[in-house]
Formats: sequence, C-alpha cells, structure tokens
Amino acid sequence: MEEFEPLLEQLKKIEYLLLRQLRNEIMTLNDLVSLTGWSKSYIYKLTSGKHIPHYKPGGKSIYFKREEVEKFLFSENSRVSTIDEIKEESLRLFGK
Repeated sequence: MEEFEPLLEQLKKIEYLLLRQLRNEIMTLNDLVSLTGWSKSYIYKLTSGKHIPHYKPGGKSIYFKREEVEKFLFSENSRVSTIDEIKEESLRLFGK
C-alpha cells in the first residue's frame, strides 16, 4: 500500500484544486484560461475590446467574477439554435 501513497497525495491535491476552482467567485486570467480553453491573448482581446466583464484593481492584474463569466458564456447572443428550433420558428412565422 505504501507505493500508492504518493499517488494518493497527488490525487488529493488535484481534487482540492478542482474544488477550489469550482467554488471561486473571483477568477484570475489563468482560471479563465482553464475554464474556457481560450488563449490568454484572446482573453486580452475580449477585455481590451470591453466584450467580457472584468476588473483591474490598480490597473494591473485582470480578474473576473464567475457569475458574470457564466452569464457572458451562456448569453442569448451566443446560443446557437438547433435545426428543430429553427424549423419550429419558421413554421410559426410563415406557416406551412
């Protein structure tokens, strides 16, 4: 069993980090990269263009509120309708 102790410790650390990230209300740039898979340069582009809500206390580091990021990611503007939804809307607007 002792040979598995290092592996168990690593798993505990990973679990701790994942849970911490899920609970974090405030996210760093690296947290957002981990969450979305976006590159830092793309996130900088979103922030400089004022497309994604963010905070820059002291004008340096960038922070995000998890709730605002989720709202941004899942906004109505970003939702892609299914083919069935498009057909239903077409029938509703134009009939058969």
